[in-house]
Amino acid sequence: MKNILTLLLFLTLLNNNLIAQRWPFELWHEGKIVLETGDTLKGNVKYDLAQDLLQYSSTNKIAEAYTARKVVFFEIFDQTVRKYRQFFSLPYSANNTYKTPVFFELLAEGKLTLLCREAIEFRTYNNPYFVGSYSRQVLVNYFFFLDEKGNINAFSGRRSDLFDLMQNRKEEVERYMKANRLTIDDKYEMAQIVSYFNTL
Repeated sequence: MKNILTLLLFLTLLNNNLIAQRWPFELWHEGKIVLETGDTLKGNVKYDLAQDLLQYSSTNKIAEAYTARKVVFFEIFDQTVRKYRQFFSLPYSANNTYKTPVFFELLAEGKLTLLCREAIEFRTYNNPYFVGSYSRQVLVNYFFFLDEKGNINAFSGRRSDLFDLMQNRKEEVERYMKANRLTIDDKYEMAQIVSYFNTL
């Protein structure tokens, strides 16, 4: 009986958590947009990285939509993380063919420029309360590096590949990561690692 009650409580909490989950791209954020025409729009901004679309709304305008082709840059204050976030429209091709404008979030700028795109994915987890597993949606961050020639390269997600980019500063960065318990899986920790490397 106790196991059944524990299971029901877990499922209820899981269900409530899933219903209450709000992703940053589902919300309107206070922000500004710089268009390719040079115009700057200030008001409420809602972004969709999957479609590379922005929605803009202000008190005296009905909502308008802009593609990455029409936008140079946008910035929002994201209440979910209480941070300003900056995005740029940059030419990119996932399969090395025709490049099209795509929105990237700027996380760190310098010798290494770290960019990011987010996506929702279903992930499967083992359930600690009973035999079996469950799936849920999670927000996943994909990292990219912008080189000095303007090429954008997807990051593999392996520490060894990150250290290869850092060449002779690898040991210093490793010590910094260990001392501050930083991982490359968390977006803001990854930004902290790259920013530290850029100061060396």
